[in-house]
Amino acid sequence: MTDMMRERVSAAEFLRRPETNQPQQLIDGEIIEMPSPTPEHQDIVLEIAYFLKTLAKGRGWRVFVAPLDVEFDEFNAPQPDVIVVLPDSLCRVTDTRLIGAPDLIAEVLSPGTEKNDRSGKFRLYEKHGVREYWLVDPEPRLVEVWSLRDGKFARLDVYGTDERFASPLLGEIAVSDLFAS
Repeated sequence: MTDMMRERVSAAEFLRRPETNQPQQLIDGEIIEMPSPTPEHQDIVLEIAYFLKTLAKGRGWRVFVAPLDVEFDEFNAPQPDVIVVLPDSLCRVTDTRLIGAPDLIAEVLSPGTEKNDRSGKFRLYEKHGVREYWLVDPEPRLVEVWSLRDGKFARLDVYGTDERFASPLLGEIAVSDLFAS
């Protein structure tokens, strides 16, 4: 009888694989191949990163965009869209990847990734202590903000482009600045 179970891949094995142009991430020991992002998705990722990078000047924050592996544990190394690491972070920046929970992660939703961003990655980020999580919805131009409180994500609210919100980590944010293009 053949074993129908897939063998889980460790983060160490995943991170030793040769570099590829195919976007991939490791979630719960499974290598997940993703389609290339759309131009609109990339525009929004870059707008968010540019805004955060501008906001970070002189504060010692580090801002990164995918593809960059974030090694959480033995079986998880996702590639979040936008990552912020603050100076007092427990996340370690190495020459090849980030190790541990970044302080803030923003995922730009797309039809192919939304379910995983809202469930699998949501639980993964919560479990490992990401302090703030933004789900950015391109079509209605909304940002759903979650903040870690006592080890669980608490939903702050969903904000539209004509609104501002108080990021627990970064301060006052105008949603329109995240969709500047």
